Amino acid sequence: MRIPYLAICRVAVVNRAWYEWGAHAPLATAAGVPAAGLDVVKRTDVLSLSDDSSSSNGLSAVQWAVIVYTEEMTRNVEVADATFARLREFLNERQIVELTMVVASYNCVSRFLVALNVGEKNGTGIEAAH
Repeated sequence: MRIPYLAICRVAVVNRAWYEWGAHAPLATAAGVPAAGLDVVKRTDVLSLSDDSSSSNGLSAVQWAVIVYTEEMTRNVEVADATFARLREFLNERQIVELTMVVASYNCVSRFLVALNVGEKNGTGIEAAH
């Protein structure tokens, strides 16, 4: 159950959707995502496969692949072949389709919330989510 929450939280950070972060970060924690893992998810810099240091960042290899897939979908829409290949090491086709639906759906939600400043506190940072 951690995977969808990780993806949703990363979408929230990339899109600066603090209301979305505030609603889903506690769910990620409750699902077992460690604090160190959420610290990585809330980084504002661009994350890539080459950044993977799963042993020290609080995320498993599959979680890192999910975060990078989410990152690429959210920032670029297109996903690199290497990212797909890495994700396929851990997830089957159905799981990838489900993850893609989660990322696409929450991109829609977050962009709606941010554009209309619905609880977003636009111009603030992630600390405003609490």
